[in-house]
Amino acid sequence: MKVSEVFCMNGGFGDNSYASNSLLQRKVISMTKAITEEAVTGVYSNIYPKTVCIADLGCSSGPNALFVVTEVMRTVDKIRKRLNHQSSPEFQIYLNDLPGNDFNSIFQSLPRVQEEIKEEMGSEFGPCFFNGVPGSFYGRLFPTRSLHFVHSSSSLMWLSQVSNVVEMNKENIYMASTSPPSVIQAYYEQFQKDFSTFLKCRSEELVSGGRMVLTILGRKNDDPTSKECCYIWDLLAMALKQMVSEGLVEEEKLYSFNIPEYTPSPLEVKGEVEKEASFIINCLKVSEINWAECGDKFASSNSFKDDGYNVAKCMRSVAEPLLISHFGESIMDKLFHKYGEILSYCMSKEELKFVNVTISVTKKE
Repeated sequence: MKVSEVFCMNGGFGDNSYASNSLLQRKVISMTKAITEEAVTGVYSNIYPKTVCIADLGCSSGPNALFVVTEVMRTVDKIRKRLNHQSSPEFQIYLNDLPGNDFNSIFQSLPRVQEEIKEEMGSEFGPCFFNGVPGSFYGRLFPTRSLHFVHSSSSLMWLSQVSNVVEMNKENIYMASTSPPSVIQAYYEQFQKDFSTFLKCRSEELVSGGRMVLTILGRKNDDPTSKECCYIWDLLAMALKQMVSEGLVEEEKLYSFNIPEYTPSPLEVKGEVEKEASFIINCLKVSEINWAECGDKFASSNSFKDDGYNVAKCMRSVAEPLLISHFGESIMDKLFHKYGEILSYCMSKEELKFVNVTISVTKKE
């Protein structure tokens, strides 16, 4: 499976869209705000560029797509005023995701966002230039030494491909305690290859002293099959197995499907950065967020009353295009209904959390 051809978040603004079900990812971005502000402060205070070039990689669509870059611009403007710089820098903003991403919804919201920024910051702010950059971040995307700040959140755990070895991973759709060691090793090696390539490409695109803040869905545990990173997919596999037993999904279809994701530990992230050797590590932090944070506790809508339902909707907005490409569209409603029921039961028994690994780095001189 060539992931870049089939993988994207659900577009638009409908009930199953990423735009309507990405509250948890926004909360994760907010949790790393202080790290991002420190990185942006460092790069602007040291370089004072006339044009600040910012790239958000894996931007997806919906409100999160412009959330990070507007926060970065606010931070730069705050520093500029603190330093008594009279003129504002220009901003060149690059929003990147795979070609199947719903860039149209981002562009449609741009006039409103630009107007809000101008109103908030004042007439002396900017100007700002926005560009969509379709393509895999496991390759070059920008000219040499053209970027000052790179951000990516909830994206780098996705792999460019799944090794053929995973065909031995029958009944599992991801790494699990029952997966053969060769499958677990294949996932890890693919992560190493992809993340190393990502770092090499960004090292060529960032200016000396440029900064990156990367937040990756990961794990604290050394075991890559631990519950904290694999349970969410184990429960989806359970729903698929139920559909196999009901004759709604072919067994061979289940056996040949694997999620192209690897959730690294902090040591694995650190190890790859040190091995690639283009960056200085400024900080490496681990954070946790409850699965239940997928929903808005203060929303009046009935759709936010069941935690399992909310998690299922969040996962559907992320994984549905990938599942459709393999299983077809007709089973999706039933699959995610079953998944929601399983999630609700498990979440009623214990508190479950996602783990995020955040690393801030500076491009070496």
